[in-house]
Amino acid sequence: MASEIKKLIRARAAKKARFSRQCLCAKVKLADTWRRPRGLHSKQRKDFRAKGAHPEAGFGAPAAIRGFHPSGYREVLVFRPADLEEIDAATTAVRIGASVGGQKRAAIQTKATTLGIKVLNPKEAKTVVAAPVTEEAKSDE
Repeated sequence: MASEIKKLIRARAAKKARFSRQCLCAKVKLADTWRRPRGLHSKQRKDFRAKGAHPEAGFGAPAAIRGFHPSGYREVLVFRPADLEEIDAATTAVRIGASVGGQKRAAIQTKATTLGIKVLNPKEAKTVVAAPVTEEAKSDE
């Protein structure tokens, strides 16, 4: 099953299409995000081949791997260290929530490494450094 999932993930990556917005090259201020062409005389809406492809039903990922990370793991969003206990390390990887602070993030990362769970968005743990002692502080004591 794992080899079939990897094959499907490679196939999903191979057919990744870029859909460009109509008149993108004509106006600098337009963002490169897809917007459906709605004009009455629009060549792109009428599916002229030279005007670019539309996102359609053939471009989606296979149903068997929908929701999978490109690494082959199923993604789970985690906010607490207790959320890691019901996760299967062989098939699932965790993504730490954006609103999680530094202390809790460090606790989640250490617990994930002990359980053998892959973290998709690890950050380097910040260490607390004591302030250097100045001459004035020494003389006050």
